[in-house]
Amino acid sequence: MIPIDNTIVSDNLFENLFVCNLSECKGICCIEGEAGAPLEEEEVSIIQDIFEKVKPYMTKRGIEEIVKNGVFSYDENGELGTALINGKECAFVYIESGISKCSIEKAYKEKKINFQKPISCHLFPVRIKKYKKYDAVNFEKWHICKSAHAHGKKLNIPVFKFLKKPLIRKYGKEWFEELEKEFEKIKIATDSQINLRI
Repeated sequence: MIPIDNTIVSDNLFENLFVCNLSECKGICCIEGEAGAPLEEEEVSIIQDIFEKVKPYMTKRGIEEIVKNGVFSYDENGELGTALINGKECAFVYIESGISKCSIEKAYKEKKINFQKPISCHLFPVRIKKYKKYDAVNFEKWHICKSAHAHGKKLNIPVFKFLKKPLIRKYGKEWFEELEKEFEKIKIATDSQINLRI
């Protein structure tokens, strides 16, 4: 575990190689699972405020779900998450060329809104658990992401480097630079041990 400012970062962000491969997985993480994408409290009001601008990019079923039940749901632990259709796919999902995509991000890319998407979606497969004095930053391994592991291995990219932009969005550039320094320290130490064995 690596302490940086008010976070404790798991070594598995360094150890796991990971790069999303949408042509293979088809964005399945947006439609699988038993809960919506985790939401921070302030994100609920943001999504409520931008809903009318996001609606044109949503499916009819997604709009109906939001109008009926609101933009968020609760998981079994009482944690906030994005609204789901029939308890499965995210209400903000739309399909483009056979790939599940985010209508919030679509509106953002077309400059209709200033909010890219929930930070948990941007950070996936990294999940953040908030404690009183720190955030625990962990990598969540999920069987549906086999193609991302294979792609990351092929490109030799650890998950934290793949998630550089969302990690900077969440914790800032200086925090990420500290994370990079820790990675280099571990890499040098590991390489030295390998050389000693040889």
